Amino acid sequence: MEVYLIDGTYELFRHYYALPSARDRDGREIAAVRGVLASVLGLLKGGVTHIGVATDHIIESFRNGLWPGYKTGEGIEPDLLAQFPLLEETLSAAGVVVWPMVEFEADDALAAAAVAAAGDPRVERVIICTPDKDLAQCVRGTRIVQLDRRKRVTRDEAGVIQKFGVSPASIPDYLALVGDASDGYPGLRGWGAKSSAAVLAKFGHI
Repeated sequence: MEVYLIDGTYELFRHYYALPSARDRDGREIAAVRGVLASVLGLLKGGVTHIGVATDHIIESFRNGLWPGYKTGEGIEPDLLAQFPLLEETLSAAGVVVWPMVEFEADDALAAAAVAAAGDPRVERVIICTPDKDLAQCVRGTRIVQLDRRKRVTRDEAGVIQKFGVSPASIPDYLALVGDASDGYPGLRGWGAKSSAAVLAKFGHI
């Protein structure tokens, strides 16, 4: 069997900005939840049998105490934030396993689930459904892969090396050097993608 692990936070954001507004009888914005639910049901109709969805029930995590500039919920549209609990409730009602993260992040849940699933001999392949660069570190050979569902691109270990110039194990070092604007940290001055990849391709870690 194959296990699909979905970044519910990314999917909610993606559908919020892609779909026209829709409100329920109480005036709540629900378009993004509808979009994510339709997407997950589409996977089930397509034959997927094992799905887990992780969400950031609270945007902040312990990492905000480690780096003051780390991402927060500030600036996120209230209509978007309000749909997180509704998404979790809706997916759970549909029989989908949901991990609402509080102290840790959705990424952490996906990474932990990927390792756990890959350790089960009944699992042929684990598909982490997110374009997030952080999750590239979890890719292992062709057993744990990363899928960008919007672009319909699947990356195994060779694909990660082709995209970033480093192996999955070096992704944390790579992102620490080049930075990641989506997470709110700048990286090191003077270290670009090419120089970081060249150094890490040789040394692996710094």
